[in-house]
Amino acid sequence: MLDRLIAKELQAHFPCGTIGQRIIVLEQTGSTNDAILQVATANSKEGLVLFAEHQTAGRGQRGNRWESAAGKGLWFSILLRPKIQINDSGRLTIWAIEAISDVIRTEFSLEPTIKLPNDVQLYGRKVAGVLLEMRAQEKAPHLAIVGIGINVNQSLEDFPLELQDRAISLAMALHRPVDRQQFAVVVLQNLDRTYHARFAPKR
Repeated sequence: MLDRLIAKELQAHFPCGTIGQRIIVLEQTGSTNDAILQVATANSKEGLVLFAEHQTAGRGQRGNRWESAAGKGLWFSILLRPKIQINDSGRLTIWAIEAISDVIRTEFSLEPTIKLPNDVQLYGRKVAGVLLEMRAQEKAPHLAIVGIGINVNQSLEDFPLELQDRAISLAMALHRPVDRQQFAVVVLQNLDRTYHARFAPKR
């Protein structure tokens, strides 16, 4: 049985949060960073989260392609309006990779390492990555799109041959599958909590 993400159930966990107050799950899209800009409007509140069960053109750092086997990982983007300058955007990437690392550590007792500028690794292999894109806004806080990919339930064969010695999933590290829906909730909760602590201290 395919482990599916259900937007309504995910959203129910965030009645008061910023991140997660509105969640969309698409069956398939090119890239979640592009898709979220298509659904966002000028007055969209920050905290909109868009997941895709399958990305056909996921992007990584330096134009690399991000491989996203359907229904096996978490591929999502978050729309934010942080009160920071564009040249300060690296702080958002650091925030996101630290928040993901913390969840992996506390939920699974694994020991992830951060590989700058934007990767999380387990045993020297990439398990998660962040791609940040910022858009300047006139007379308004800049728009930040935080794209996140986490390898959750892939087996080695789900990765292309050239990545098999460089990529890993949580399931491979744990030798068991992970409940993606449950994991998604914990990841978003930690992102929401830590975002407020770092970028939006006043609610």
